[in-house]
Amino acid sequence: MKKYTAIALLAITLISCKKETKTVSKTDPVTGKTTSVEVPVEETQKVEETFAIKDSAGVYKQGFKLEKGQTYPLTTYTRNIQTVTDPSGKTMSGTSESTDEMSFTVNDFKDGIYDISINLISKRNSESMNGKTMAVDTKAAAPKEDQLKMMWNVNKALTGNKLQMKMKENGEVISISGFEPVYNKITASAGTMIKDGKQKAAFAQSFKESFNEKVLKDQFSKNLMVLPKKGAKIGEKWTESENASQDGKVKMTTTFTLKSVENGKATVAVTGGIPYKSDKKAQQGMTHTMSSEMSQNGNIVLDQATGWITNQNVNLKTSQTESISDGKKTQSMKSVSNTTVMVNPSAK
Repeated sequence: MKKYTAIALLAITLISCKKETKTVSKTDPVTGKTTSVEVPVEETQKVEETFAIKDSAGVYKQGFKLEKGQTYPLTTYTRNIQTVTDPSGKTMSGTSESTDEMSFTVNDFKDGIYDISINLISKRNSESMNGKTMAVDTKAAAPKEDQLKMMWNVNKALTGNKLQMKMKENGEVISISGFEPVYNKITASAGTMIKDGKQKAAFAQSFKESFNEKVLKDQFSKNLMVLPKKGAKIGEKWTESENASQDGKVKMTTTFTLKSVENGKATVAVTGGIPYKSDKKAQQGMTHTMSSEMSQNGNIVLDQATGWITNQNVNLKTSQTESISDGKKTQSMKSVSNTTVMVNPSAK
């Protein structure tokens, strides 16, 4: 009887000494791979406190915890397939694709501010129609066609450069500098194809208006900072609206939902679009009608440890119909565009 009691006491001792553990996952933003580590429960709180996406009373807020010397990718891939149906019912379709590859290298972190180099790596654009594809790729040789060659020269002058960015831990971009050397290269490159001085100046100005500190600040704010400043609970929704027309009458609304925060990843669902809109005008016995709508859906995945975007895959569908009627006969033309926007598409 004493033997059994001793064995029982030993078993109780072993059980009481065994610490309860919890799996903590971390996703590498460069490779997209997730590793899991078993740590004692009492230590998980300390580990989670170092995360960039933190839970405070059920509310998750996004920041950044980037490592000095580490490089983080931000490659954007867009594919658009447009199908047009004419009044006779005949359809034509074409596909356009673009890839912008860049990365962010953390040079230093001091007083709560990151010193980051933005590396402009490569650009690719292509259009396919009727079995023929035309591509402009900075990783390939220059095209033979003059118009495509000019685009290649400009893109080639743009890539291979670096910009310098200062960013706070909360994702606020303080400044982006280093544009002038890029402008000089672009102007020199365009000058090989554009001989007229006024046209060259107009091109340089147009490029500056599309590639400057304000434009990139807005772009990075949308791409990198996904969760709202106040944070969000699991299942909580928040909405952003932007002009879809120059007069501001048509608005595009995007609704985000924090789906989950688990296995080292925060997943945000994306829905919304532009509601159905129809305009009808009558003139000289003819009625002209234009209708359109756009919907979007997809997911954005963030690395919980660093706050960096791991992957985005959002699909947009735009439909537009134009018709003319004399009251007896109606002719219509329809266009359907399916667009996929991906960020870091190679990450899983």
